[in-house]
Amino acid sequence: MNEQTKTAQHGLSEHSHGAGVPIQIRSARVRSADVNDFELVTQREEQWRYLSTDRLGGLLGELEEFTGDLGLTAPDDVTTAWVGRDNELFGKAGLPEDRISAAAWTTCDAAYLITVPSSENAQEISLKVTSADSTPSALHLIVDAKPFSNSTIVIDHTGDAVLAENIEINVGDEAQLTIVSIQDWSEDSIHTSAHFIRLGRNARIKHIVVSLGGKTVRVVPSVEYTGPGADANLLGVYFADAGQYLEHRPFIDHSEPNCKSRVTYKGALQGTKAHTVWVGDVLIRKAAEGTDTYELNRNLLLTDGARADSVPNLEIETGQIEGAGHASASGRFDDEQLFYLQARGISENEARKLVVFGFLNEIIQQIGIESVETRLAESIEAELARSTH
Repeated sequence: MNEQTKTAQHGLSEHSHGAGVPIQIRSARVRSADVNDFELVTQREEQWRYLSTDRLGGLLGELEEFTGDLGLTAPDDVTTAWVGRDNELFGKAGLPEDRISAAAWTTCDAAYLITVPSSENAQEISLKVTSADSTPSALHLIVDAKPFSNSTIVIDHTGDAVLAENIEINVGDEAQLTIVSIQDWSEDSIHTSAHFIRLGRNARIKHIVVSLGGKTVRVVPSVEYTGPGADANLLGVYFADAGQYLEHRPFIDHSEPNCKSRVTYKGALQGTKAHTVWVGDVLIRKAAEGTDTYELNRNLLLTDGARADSVPNLEIETGQIEGAGHASASGRFDDEQLFYLQARGISENEARKLVVFGFLNEIIQQIGIESVETRLAESIEAELARSTH
């Protein structure tokens, strides 16, 4: 199998510590478009350790190509096309790192390509991914932001679905891209999504994940640098209700000098067996001198019976960096904040809502599109209204 199809051998790696020990370090994982290169999904593997296979439903079996609707709203000079595997952009941004992503990859004979031309003017693009069918399916999207382009793309997932998705995001030299992925599915939907982000020289991306609806949602963004001076800002906000499972696993692979990354994810949880997982991985390779990186995850537990797992990881192979750090915190309300609001005549229930809304809205307001920000703010308010505390 050639280098473009498979970039690591599965099984024991140089980081393993004995026969049969699963790969633990992110950089040692297999990357392959062949589903047969991956073991069956089990919680024995680190990347599936928190997620019971029962929650993945039909995604562990045969998949069909997505038959839902893709509704695009974009300026006239933004072009779209269905492209086959022979297209040079198919697989350019990255390759799957898990079995479900690989299964989706091999299921899709074509990808929906959005091409953003070079332009000094900011472009706003909306793609609505809508499904009314819970047949296990796969979807492949490609975003090609040309050098010197400037755009914001919102990918909005709604309806009923059991969907495995791959999104390739190529950001050309000197380009600026904000991409927002909204998961607002029905309560029984299951969605896994792998985002492969490839940054050119001095490219900038703001990548925002918003996960609100769905029984099981798993989003895995990964960033690869291909030239110096690039900047990645990964943001996420999520709200889990009773019985809901939301998982996010951002990965930043610093392989070029003088690049920057920031990762900030915030979540709120309420209800019995509401469960969120955040695992943030940052790798600073030997060649990545001058790297500046920081990752942060914070969670608010609104009720008893909710669980938030938060794991920041750093791999550093050079000491010639500007800075690298991480922080993680999960806890209940700040009593001082509640007391401050109540002392000004606000009821305890309203005070709690204000604190949570302010906590999450810090991420929402960075989208930069008023209509989307308003809609998401209303969704968060609706979630808070269901709280009994």
